[in-house]
Amino acid sequence: MAKEYNLKRADFIFRNENDWENILSRTLDKDSRELINELISSELKGRGGAGFPTGLKWKLTSEAEVAQKYVICNADEGEPGTFKDREILMKVPFKVLTAMAICGYITGATKGFIYLRGEYKFLQPDLQKVIDEFAYYCKEIGFDFSIEIFMGSGAYICGEETALMESMEGFRGEPRNKPPFPTNKGYMGMPTVINNVETLAHTYTIFKHGAKKFYDLGVQFSRGTKLFSVSGDTPKPGIYELELGMSLSDFVDEFGDGDTKAVQVGGASGFLVPRKRFGETSIGYKGKLTGISLPTGGSMMLFNSTRSMFNVLDNYLEFFREESCGQCTPCRVGCQQLHMGIKAVKQGQKPAVYLDKLLKLTETMQYTAKCGLGQSVANSFSSIVENFREEMIY
Repeated sequence: MAKEYNLKRADFIFRNENDWENILSRTLDKDSRELINELISSELKGRGGAGFPTGLKWKLTSEAEVAQKYVICNADEGEPGTFKDREILMKVPFKVLTAMAICGYITGATKGFIYLRGEYKFLQPDLQKVIDEFAYYCKEIGFDFSIEIFMGSGAYICGEETALMESMEGFRGEPRNKPPFPTNKGYMGMPTVINNVETLAHTYTIFKHGAKKFYDLGVQFSRGTKLFSVSGDTPKPGIYELELGMSLSDFVDEFGDGDTKAVQVGGASGFLVPRKRFGETSIGYKGKLTGISLPTGGSMMLFNSTRSMFNVLDNYLEFFREESCGQCTPCRVGCQQLHMGIKAVKQGQKPAVYLDKLLKLTETMQYTAKCGLGQSVANSFSSIVENFREEMIY
């Protein structure tokens, strides 16, 4: 029987715990296979939105029989409406660094990188001081693992893991073909673990408090807690750590302004859910027994009845059109055509039925675009057009 969900807050991520040295030294005394099994049993999934099992990713990298491996922390937080990772790096950076070092121990990597979003350059000086202190401790205990900051240049596409690694190697930030996957052939052609900031912070919680403590939170297929960046028409904007599995109606009851007509789950690349579907929609990964489950990288934007959904979609498409790397035709041309298309319908230059042709175009993009950017344009486009068609026309 599925667990009945009640909106619950947690404070694992931002809890100020100054025992990272003990956690690191204690963990390094354990067998790497024991640690892998602990992480797998927690059922932690990547908190960037894709939801790949973290333990499996570390296990695959650890099994690669090569001398050089890498650990990368993806701090390229570029999804509109998401602002949680920078807070983690500002308030509890040692949790992230400790998790990276433990990952290095488990996988056999001796080098780690934090790929920091270009707009977060203001974090670099303080973060470097923390890294220097961490490096000194690692040297003291004889642990061979170093961490370096790599500054991005503000490209949204570099949030995609292979485009990020292309950027680090000095090339234009463009996604690679998969396979091979980074666990086999990542940065500099070597096996690489790449996790986002929040995922690494959760692994710290697991290694400190145990897998069961994490597993008992959330619901089936969506274990643990999640950080949510809450913005838009809400009296409570900010960052909140909540258990996964909540219904969207519970979320709106807590954070809405009493007039919420839609919630954008997962930022511009996510889905817009109208009021009539709040009750049947939960926040988590696929596999829920009933209703619809939507994963999210953390962005939760609320819109009330004063907002024009046409303006919202126009803003999203302008963003996608600007941020497309241009490598593949479906995304490069598709984003332009969608943006021009909705404007043409709104201005009466195209009939309303033209929206159906644009929906067909998003289906094509979903199947043929090379990476998640072009594929995910269909999410916001279809959910807005299908649920608020009248606002696209009048």
